[in-house]
Order: sequence, then structure tokens, then C-alpha cells
Amino acid sequence: MHIYSHPACLDHDTGPAHAERPERLSAVTDALHAAFPELDWREAPRASRGQLLRAHTPELLDQVLETRPDKRMFLDPDTVLSPHSAEAALRAAGAVVTAVDAVLGGKTTRAFCAVRPPGHHATADVAMGFCLFNNIAVGALHALAAHGLERVAIVDFDVHHGNGTQAIFEQDPRVLFASSHQLPLYPGTGTRDETGDGNVVNAPLPPDAGSAEFRAAWSQRLLPAVAAFKPQLLMISAGFDAHRLDPLAQLQLETADFAWVTAELVALARRYCGGRIVSTLEGGYDLTALAGSSAAHVGALLA
Repeated sequence: MHIYSHPACLDHDTGPAHAERPERLSAVTDALHAAFPELDWREAPRASRGQLLRAHTPELLDQVLETRPDKRMFLDPDTVLSPHSAEAALRAAGAVVTAVDAVLGGKTTRAFCAVRPPGHHATADVAMGFCLFNNIAVGALHALAAHGLERVAIVDFDVHHGNGTQAIFEQDPRVLFASSHQLPLYPGTGTRDETGDGNVVNAPLPPDAGSAEFRAAWSQRLLPAVAAFKPQLLMISAGFDAHRLDPLAQLQLETADFAWVTAELVALARRYCGGRIVSTLEGGYDLTALAGSSAAHVGALLA
């Protein structure tokens, strides 16, 4: 199994007291090094402009890559562009592209991208919700364009709905998007009746829902939808902010729930796509919960 990361991802400076802070990534990488010393760590390259343009407009690329601020600036109340953010964003997207190449090229069966900034809120033309580029969308479109796949499934268990991923793919039947998330909560999307071109499946959960509701949503609604799609590659937006300790939401998941859903996804991937999975870090803002949950996720991917 490959783990992709890059030191530049620590240099995306969101400022004091911002929830999406560099310490998040350090918590994840420290936990993975401690739990799994045998992991194969790889340095993430930069995504190319052509790879990014599959998912994003030239205007968004110019905003993120060419603004070059000399201090932190806010693109919206939550989303920061700092002097080193462009490099971090290029490496985060590049990690997912390279992970796709490794998995589809037979170099490894599964890969996890330990990167920031996260990506699933970024739409084709708007950076938002802590996200600059939509890393998983860039990777999925690379799998389709460069590797000739016909069916890629993206599953998302971040507590916030991946509105950007849904918006990019809701009219693209080659990609299934399946998500559990809290609703109501930022960004306010993700109702059950948002179905795209028949390729979007949402399972919103109310505040204070816990393990039983989460597992039922996946067992009864989301996993069957992914199985029916029969993906050739499974991709995971792995956010861990549905944990009961997380300060930004009110779901009540335990660390074991992330191990459970990952194990279910591994079993599904073995059935339909040779076990091939690319996962990338999204949210998770309590450092203790994030460290434990990411280790549980990677442990299940290794099984």
C-alpha cells in the first residue's frame, strides 16, 4: 500500500485558530508512522495544469496559482490563500492523480493520500469550505481520461456534504457519487432527492445520529448503490469529522465506525474492481479523533 504526502502541505497557512490547520496533517502522519512502520511512503508530485483543467475552470486555476499573496487572504469567510497555498494545493491534487496511476498501473492495490488542503467542497469554478482544488475529482477524471475507465465510484463519509464533487459529476454517468453526511449543516446540500443523472446517492443524517444510523445508511442505501454500479475503481473522500469529539458538527460516530465502513468498502472493491481503492483525506478537526480514525481507516485498507 502506498501513502502519498508532501511537506508543502504543511505550509498552507490558514492562520491562528483556523480549524483546518497544519497540525491536522501532522496528527495523521504521526499516527500512521506509529501504527504502521512498514508503510510505503511516497512524495506527491504537483498536479499538472492539464490534469486540473479536467475538473476546474482556467479562472479558478489562475486565482489559486497566480494570485501569489504576500500574506494570508480570504477567498470566503472560511477559505484561505496564503503565500504557500498554491504549492500545497498542487501537491494535494497531484497525490491523488499519482495514487490513481499507481493503483491502475498495478504498482499497489490501495493508496491513501495524507494531504491538505482538503478538496470535496471545491466546485469547478469556486474554491470554498477550506478547499482550493477538488482533489478527488481531479483524480477521478484522470482515471477516466488517462486510463480509459468507464465507471469510477466516489464515496464520501465526511460529516459535511461534498457539494463540489457532486456538482462536478452530477451530469456525468461515468461517476457515481455516494455520500453520508449531517444535514442540516454546511454547505446545506445533500438531500435525498438530489440524484443528478441517476448517479448521485445521498444519505443525510440528523444531528446527534450515531453508529446505528450511520451503519444503516451505508448498509441499506449507499453500499448497495455502489455495488449496483460495479465500479472499476473505488475512491474515498475520507473525512473523520463525523466523530463524536469533532467540534464542527454533531454526529456521534466512534473510531470503530470508520474502520467498519472502510472494511465494507474493501470487501466491495474486492468483488468488483480487484480491490483497487484510492482514498484521500478530507475533514477531521479534533486532533485525537483524527489521528485514531485515520489509523483505523488505513488499518482497514491494509487488511
